[in-house]
Amino acid sequence: MNRSDGFIEPQNLNFSALTAFFTTRLAGNNSTDIMAERYSVSRDNIYLPIQKHTDMVQILDSSLSPAIADAVITQKKGILIGVQVADCVPVLLYDRTRGVIGAVHAGWRGTAQEILKGAIRAMRERFNSSPDNIHIAIGPSIRQCCYEVGDEVEISVRSVTGEGDYCINKDNKYFIDLSSANKIQALSIGIPEENIWQSEECTFCNPEKFHSYRHTKKSAGRQGGFIGMW
Repeated sequence: MNRSDGFIEPQNLNFSALTAFFTTRLAGNNSTDIMAERYSVSRDNIYLPIQKHTDMVQILDSSLSPAIADAVITQKKGILIGVQVADCVPVLLYDRTRGVIGAVHAGWRGTAQEILKGAIRAMRERFNSSPDNIHIAIGPSIRQCCYEVGDEVEISVRSVTGEGDYCINKDNKYFIDLSSANKIQALSIGIPEENIWQSEECTFCNPEKFHSYRHTKKSAGRQGGFIGMW
């Protein structure tokens, strides 16, 4: 559900005792304080990893000290875990049966390294999650209409994702939809399509609503995706 106050709450993650949302630039520059107040969680219990466009998946147990990772999964309650993006794809995961949540940051490098599949595998191996029980929400990101890429990116993403209309060649230029590439990768590892919600919004097309690195370069802020169990 789109809200005018800067928060997007995906309907497929509308479970009791679960909080899941994507932020927009309308939430303000200091959105962590706004989130803490809105969702009644201490600022100290909002966890963000140190994102480096890796394939590293962090299992968050006791310590909330930030670590280098581009995906976080946990069974801890009472905290919000999240990722920050400005064109890259934010993905939220929830296994209601096992009580496991996850947040994934998937830029082109992460997508080429199958970071989302790595997070799903970690949920399966560490917490015995079944893909049938995992619900996924894919948040706003730069879409195919605006994401022109070079040969390196096209080859890297297509080599692990396979053929599909998420990648097109127009006038000898490649355009990729990373959001749909991640959806395809999730389907390939066994996530049912009915368990996946995908935002249709493009961050580059909507600079008044979303931060976009390609649109404003180094001056771009960040929005994010967050999820927590209570």
